[in-house]
Amino acid sequence: MFETATEVAPEESKRDPMPTMGFLDHLEELRRRLVYSIAAVAVGFFACWWKVERIYDVMQRPIMDVLKANGLSQQLVYLNPTEPFNLYLKIAALAGLFLTSPFVLYQVWMFISPGLYRNEKRYVVPFMVSTIALFTTGGYFGFKVVYPQALGFLVHFGRQFQPMITISEYTSLFLSIILGMGLIFEMPILIFFLALMGIVSASFMWKNFRYAILLIFIVAAIVTPTPDILSMCIFAAPMVALYGISIGIAWMVHPKQRRARKEKQGI
Repeated sequence: MFETATEVAPEESKRDPMPTMGFLDHLEELRRRLVYSIAAVAVGFFACWWKVERIYDVMQRPIMDVLKANGLSQQLVYLNPTEPFNLYLKIAALAGLFLTSPFVLYQVWMFISPGLYRNEKRYVVPFMVSTIALFTTGGYFGFKVVYPQALGFLVHFGRQFQPMITISEYTSLFLSIILGMGLIFEMPILIFFLALMGIVSASFMWKNFRYAILLIFIVAAIVTPTPDILSMCIFAAPMVALYGISIGIAWMVHPKQRRARKEKQGI
């Protein structure tokens, strides 16, 4: 009996006692984290507002290159006197949010971490780094590959007409592509948490691989702004690769595999 207690004690010692917080304490903690996050985003907004014209110059570079390649006027237009100012406010806010996203994610983590055990808290750094890295990679892929391909097809298709592209319409299309690709690249993070909780497994994902490919191409056909097959394949290719990576992640973190590794190690 004493040997059993001795064997269980180290396992129990890995778990910190769950801290108890009242409802008002939770509200106060939430208010503090929200204030810190809003203050950080405000600082990021003003920092980006100072360079907002340069930020937008980078954003409109793809359309400028495509217009130049097709011999068209390299000038976007606006239909309302307030449109440029409102657009710059929007761009500065989004850029400020992205700039301060590590700090905001840290505040989210600080709010939920009191309710986690010690072995669960070790995921904070990989979670923050991988989330930001994958989103940035997806946005960059959309900016360098997907968006120029889509613009090239659309502008070339209507080259017999004189385009009057407004800054608001162009920005909406730009953000939908870039943010969409950034979110698509978060697939491994989603699968990580689903597999960690035992909702999905690597074997389930592998058995349904063909259906996943079909679903990926359906999603790519919906979100692709052009009807050509090339753009759809460009959208779908990274999604297929990310699905394959996600299968490996699901195998590593699924509770069944973790138990098997512990048994193999004699834990």
